[in-house]
Parts: sequence; C-alpha cells; structure tokens
Amino acid sequence: MRHTSRCVATLLMLSVALSGGCSTASGGLTCASPEMAGMSSAKLAQVGTLMNRQVADAKLAGGVVAIARDGKVVYLKAFGQSDIAAGKPMQIDTIVRLYSMTKATVTAAALMLVDEGKIDLDAPVSTYIPALAGVQVWTKDGLVAPKRPILVRDLMRHTAGFEYGGNDPVGQAMKAAKLDEATDLDDFVTRLASCPLAYQPGERWIYSYAVDVLGLVVQKASGEELDVFLHERLFDPLGMVDTGFYVPADKLDRFAACYTRGKDGLEPIDKPDINEKYHSKPPVLSGGGGLVGTASDYMRFLLMIANGGAWNGRRYLKPETVALMTHDQLPPDAFPISFGKQIRYGTGFGLGFNVRTADTEWDPAAHVGEYGWGGAASTHYWVSPRDGNLIVVTLEQIRPYNFDTEWLLKPVIYDAIKR
Repeated sequence: MRHTSRCVATLLMLSVALSGGCSTASGGLTCASPEMAGMSSAKLAQVGTLMNRQVADAKLAGGVVAIARDGKVVYLKAFGQSDIAAGKPMQIDTIVRLYSMTKATVTAAALMLVDEGKIDLDAPVSTYIPALAGVQVWTKDGLVAPKRPILVRDLMRHTAGFEYGGNDPVGQAMKAAKLDEATDLDDFVTRLASCPLAYQPGERWIYSYAVDVLGLVVQKASGEELDVFLHERLFDPLGMVDTGFYVPADKLDRFAACYTRGKDGLEPIDKPDINEKYHSKPPVLSGGGGLVGTASDYMRFLLMIANGGAWNGRRYLKPETVALMTHDQLPPDAFPISFGKQIRYGTGFGLGFNVRTADTEWDPAAHVGEYGWGGAASTHYWVSPRDGNLIVVTLEQIRPYNFDTEWLLKPVIYDAIKR
C-alpha cells in the first residue's frame, strides 16, 4: 500500500464539495456535480440526513457514502466517528474491514488469469489443487463420491459444495480440521479438503469458503502469492493505495473500530489499537474476507467493472468476462439464494457478484440487473447498469451484518436520478 491516499481523498472531497468536474492527478477518478451526471443535489442531500440520523440513533458509529454515475463521482462524504472512545471523526479516507467485499476482487483477479488462458473456468479445481481430488460429499446415508468434480466456476458462484461451517456434520468436521490453525493458504485448503462437502457440486448455492479456495488457485496459476498478484495486477494499477491484507503502522490512525449494537448503545468489538490482527501480514491470505480498504479505493474497482473491464486507459478484463460476473450464472435448481432462514427472492449470482433477476418484495427498491454484495461489518455496494452505471459504496463497521444502510439509502439515491 502507498502513502498518497490522504492527498488524493482530500482532492476528491474538495472537488465534490465545489460541485465541479475534475480529474484527480492520481488514479483517474473524475468528479462532477450531481447535476452534471443527471442527478439532483437536493435529493442526494437526504443521504446525509439519513446517515446522520443513524449516527444519532446509535445505529452506527460512523460511515462513508460514495456515489458515481456515468463514470463520475458525484458524492463522497463521511459521517459520525470512526472511534467513539477516541473521539475520532470518520473521514473519507478512513480504512475499514471489507470482509466479503474481498470476494469480488479475488474473483476478478482469477478471471484475469482466465482471460490469459492460465485458468480454465470449466476445469476441475483439483487440476490446480490436487488435495481436492479425493473430496467426498456428506449425505444422511454417509459419505459418497461427488457426481462431478468441483469446477473453477463453482468457486466463483458458491456452488462448489463448501460451506462456512455450523452444527451439522460438515461443520463439525471443519472444526476438527482446525482451520484457524492453518499456517498458510496451502495448509488452509488442505485442511478444508479433509472435510466432506455439504452438497453435490453445482446443485445448490451456499455461501462458503469457496473464494478462499479460489485465492489458492490464483496463487498456483500465477506462481505468485495472492497479495503480490493482487497488488501488481489490480490494486496498484487501479490506484487502490489503501487496500491490502493488513494496515501498515503509518496508517493505523486511519483504521476504524468495529462495533455491535448492545442494549446500552454501541459496543466496540474490535479496537485497532488493541487487536493486532490487522497490524501485519496474516499467515493465511483470505480471498473470501481478508482485505481492508477505503471507499474511494473500492469505487475505482467498481468503475473498472462497470466500464466493461477497462479503466483509465488500461484493460483488466475482457468485456465478455465482465458479463459473466454481472449476469446470473446459477443453475436453475440453485434458486433462490438464501442465508439461513432469509431467502433472497429475485436474486441470483454471477461470478463474484449477486445479481438482481426480478422485482420482488425482498429489497423492493432494487432494480433488475443490479449487481453487488457486502461485507460482514455491514458494508455494502451495488451497481445498476440500467441507471447510467450508478455505483454506490457504503462503508460502516457494525456487526453482525445488517441491511439497514443499504435499504435506507437505496430508494433515496434512485429517486435522485433525473428521468
């Protein structure tokens, strides 16, 4: 990670505040007034009102909202505090835990290798990770062989057969494998391979460690460690200067605390000055949830995706590859996708992103074709191609995951588009 983000973020904040178009000197972010991108400043002002209300009601300590349309950033503001006890205000360059927002970037990295012919989407994952060749599937009648191998594309759309673990027999096997004691990514996947799959590959959608496994595929196919490949091929060229698997010492003052909602208000559950988990490079580089970053960094990534895989004069992915990411790729029997008892009606999954496939009462403000995802600390992002490639990134640090900010802001932001 580099040291220019505070300057870049300040330039961006000033340019948006001045409501004028600009192109920052670093990274190519173009700023404009909402009106220049076909949006209403007056209606977008409601975003600040709603965010400040959440802070006042102790729903969140603080947050950052970034909005772009037609390739131009029209809104980038911070609200509340990044650390309540320390009295530190949230800044637009505050670094947060991205958790599962990591998944889309690692999927994109793997697809870059697909475009180069170094990874085959329809190859068995065991081609790259032999330890997975002998994996079995748990059934109520005992362990059975998979009907077909786990394919690389299964990892990207969560149809591989893995899960995150629970009280079922598969979860118990994962606990016995002591995944948290893995010494590196290779060891982690080897331990995971000793556990049975929760279902037959390709037959269901279950959120899982699949993209962590994909991170190892990237390592094997590229010959580089995951963090090195991500920085060389994606983060550094895009100007994602504050994104990585840990926060360097000289940036720790910008790292937000993480909270939960307690009966007496917000309670800190992860303080950057106490928990050293993010102070140095971790032994296991989690492609499923290990990254930290900022709103402007992630906006750069999404601008590239929304532009068909090219940005600021450089191509990262083929347009047809981006189309696979942003359109539903699930087998018919895998619908609908769900987390526990919550069923996401009208939602499918592409390669790395969820995709809105129909209008339903679940997330009623969403538009068909919208793609995105979120992270465990209630961070959110979505892109709507039919609305001038509207991009929204909202970063907060509240666990467990909730949709409050996304569902509160989504109708207001869509309403701000001039029709």
